[in-house]
This record gives sequence, C-alpha cells and structure tokens, in this order.
Amino acid sequence: MGLLALALMAAMPAVAQNVVETSIEELQAKMALGTTSEAITKEYLERIAAMDRKGPTLRSVIAVTSGALDQARASDARRRAGKLLGPLDGIPVLIKDNIETWELPTTAGSLALRSNWTKRDAPVVALLRAQGAVILGKTNLSEWANIRSTASMSGWSATGGLVRNPYALDRTACGSSSGSGAAIAASFAAVAVGTETDGSVVCPASMNGLVGLKPTLGLVSRTHVVPISHSQDTPGPMGRSVKDVALLFSAMIGDDPADPATKGAARHARDFAAALSPDALKGVRIGYWKPQMPGELGKRFDQALEELRAAGAVLTEVKMPKLEGMSEAEFLVLKAELKADLAAYLATTPEKTVKVRTLADVIAFNQANAGAEMPFFAQEIFEEAEKTKGLDDPEYKAAREKSLRLAKAALDGMMKEANAQLLVSPTYGIPWLSDPVAGDQFSGPSASALPAISGYPHLTVPMGLVKGLPAGLSFIGPAFSDGDLLRAGYAYEQATQARVKPGYAPTVPADLGARTLN
Repeated sequence: MGLLALALMAAMPAVAQNVVETSIEELQAKMALGTTSEAITKEYLERIAAMDRKGPTLRSVIAVTSGALDQARASDARRRAGKLLGPLDGIPVLIKDNIETWELPTTAGSLALRSNWTKRDAPVVALLRAQGAVILGKTNLSEWANIRSTASMSGWSATGGLVRNPYALDRTACGSSSGSGAAIAASFAAVAVGTETDGSVVCPASMNGLVGLKPTLGLVSRTHVVPISHSQDTPGPMGRSVKDVALLFSAMIGDDPADPATKGAARHARDFAAALSPDALKGVRIGYWKPQMPGELGKRFDQALEELRAAGAVLTEVKMPKLEGMSEAEFLVLKAELKADLAAYLATTPEKTVKVRTLADVIAFNQANAGAEMPFFAQEIFEEAEKTKGLDDPEYKAAREKSLRLAKAALDGMMKEANAQLLVSPTYGIPWLSDPVAGDQFSGPSASALPAISGYPHLTVPMGLVKGLPAGLSFIGPAFSDGDLLRAGYAYEQATQARVKPGYAPTVPADLGARTLN
C-alpha cells in the first residue's frame, strides 16, 4: 500500500471491522452463535457513517433506512422463536435508488424525483423482505441509469454526487449501479441489488472487484423500478462472492402479474447456492473469444483461460461475428422505450410531490435547474428520445427485431461453433479516471451488449487485478442458464481466489503494475 493510501487510512475514524469481507454464510454462523442481526446492522451503519461521506468519501449510499434496526430486531425475535424465514433472514441488503422501497423516496439520482416517495415496495424488494432481509438503504447511481447523455460521467448523480472506486478513489466505479458496486466492495452491506439495461450490473461489479449477475430477462420483476427499456431492463444481484450472489438471486425470482415478462418465472426458482460445487467446470465445454484489449488485460485473460483448463474445462476459441447495425438498432430501441416506459412509470408516482409526468417534463426540469442537474454533461439522449415516434412506429419495431436477431444469432452461433455450454470473455477493461470534462473513457473490451439485447444471462466474476485495478471474467449462456453460469463462476472463483479486497488508495501506485499479474 502506498504512502498516500496509508495516510488516508490513518486519518479515517475507527471503523467497525467485524463485518468486513464477511459472507452471508459467515454472518448467519455468527447469528447462530449469538451475535444479533441488530449488532450486525449497526456495524454496517457505522461503516457507512464513517466512510461514505467521510474518510474515503465513496458517496455510494444515497440514504439509509430509518427503520433498519427495527427490521433487524424483528429478525432476532424470529430467530429466538425458531421461525426464521430463509437464508437472508437478518442479512442487511442495499437497494439501488431506482428501485422502490416503501421507507424512502426513489430518485434515480435526479432532483426531479427527490420527493418520489411512493410508500410501496417493488415486488423484488417485497420478495427479499418476505425472506427476512434487512433493507438497509438506497445506493447512488449514474443519474437516470446513465441514459441521459453520451458524455456522461458514470457514477455521478445530482442527488448523490460522484461515486468513487474503493480500489483507487480517482477511478470510476462504472455504472449505472455504481453505488451498489462501491458499497459492497467497501463492506457497507452483505449484498446489493443493482439494475442493468446494458452493462449496468456487470460493469460496476467488474470494476469494483465483485460478482454480478445480469439474469435472464423475465426472471426478476421490473415493476416499480424506474425504467429505461422493457426489452432489456432487469434487476440483478451483486456481492463479493458467487455464493452470496446465488443466495440473493434465489430470493429475487418470481412471477409478477404487473410485469408480463415474468410469466412462469417461479418455475425457474430454486436454491442456486445449494448446487454450487468447486468441481463444476470438469468436462464443461466453453467457447471464448479474444476482443481487442490492452496487453496487460490480455495477459490476465490468457491466465484465466489456463485456470479454466486446469479446473477441467474444455476450451475452444470462437470468432465474434460481424454485427453491423446492431448497436445503432439497440440505441433506437432504448430511446423509444425510454420515452414510453418512463411516462408509464411516472403516471404511477404521487402527483402532489412528483411534478414531472413525461420525458418532456424531465427535459424541461433539467433545463430549468441546469446548474445542479447539468454541471458536467447535457441531456442529448433525452432530447433524441423525446423525438421518437412511439412503440407502434415501424422503425422502432424493425430496430428491435434486428438487434434481437443479431444478438441471439451471435451468441447461439458461437456456442454452436464450439459445441459449448457457455462462453467466456473479459467483462470490460479496467477502471478509468473519473473526468467531469471528458466524461467516460471506455477502453478495452465490453461483453455486455449481446446478453443484454438477447435477454440471456451474464455473470461476471473477479479475475484479479490489472495495474492494481479490478478486472472481471464474464460467463455467458443461453436463456435460463443462470444456474449453470453460477456453478461455473463458483468453480473458477474457488480455484483462483482471484478477488483482492480494496485498499482505498487515492490513486494507483505506479509500482503495482508489475505485481498484479503474478
């Protein structure tokens, strides 16, 4: 650890350490031996108070739930009565602030929604509550889930400020589930729920040294989640280990009559954690492709391929097909659905406190409050979306058909070419410098688009550090292969133990680059 990092840590107030890097299973073991959920919840709240707006100033949590300790005490009472509700009972969980919880407003990071207190739970939150999870608070995010501007700075919102990466505080936490990623890396809760339209779970998970699952579309309800696209949106679990993610995911699946995509979801529900095995890669056929990437990341990916082989996987290289026009078609779909889906959501919010009812209203609000809402970047995507012609527009329908067809054909074709059960690739590059002038500076690969567009599941697992910064390995499979991805990711995780906990360095020490590929 560099001198600057040591000085920063020395300046931090004493912070609770009993919950640092502690898994759900370990927390449950502590509670079985007499530690209370109330005590655990207090420790997480103490860490948030000491580190989120103080100390390293991660700005990962927008608000904590005032009744979190009451929830924890109720769990303790159930434990004493022998009436626990499931493996999440008493476990603190953070929720991205575009997902409604009844105790807090749901802002999507925007001042336009600062009074959006609907006093209802999103169905995915209700499912967690039904298993006894402690809803600890709401996490910061890239405002409006990063759909406002092509020049945006991931992790920034007018409500929460800029989320900082716990591995190097001047680096991006990626987005849009930036706060969920940084908070769980910093052990502010056991696990968190993020959301993804294209990359918004797997990018922050990868760049904060976490496991993140973008589930098969339709397994998890989107009702009472501030939307972008009904074709691609889904909540997803994020945690420090595959087992924690599997436990959280198992509690999130369910049918929701208000979300037609989830019809039949419950038949796919199971205890995904129970099926995990360190031997799960033996004999599994995996296809991989090598995107353009910096040399250090390429070396780390080559090492990951060797680690997969050593764990028993059979690997075959495949070629990424040409995807001409897919990105442009996807972008049109997202803009058209944003306009329609956001208006439908806003119509359900409290009229007395939420004055924006359409995308046009949000655009006008941002213009009227430009100093607070647009100090770094504008809203040109919003303005383009407002010009779209609705969900009956033939151009929109053709774009959805094209993007979906190309994405599915690419993934199905690569799996067929390799006779493979799943595919692997680097998830993204490594975290770039947060820059309010230049905005995001994506470099290297991105594995998110094809599973996002197709609705197929996508799991990222820590691949270790590259130049002192986290990198992720993606596992992608066909629809409803979420359990297969979790099993494969778990076996890889157990074989490599590649995750490194964060050090809250102000920046990346120059000498780390040579030491992180070993």
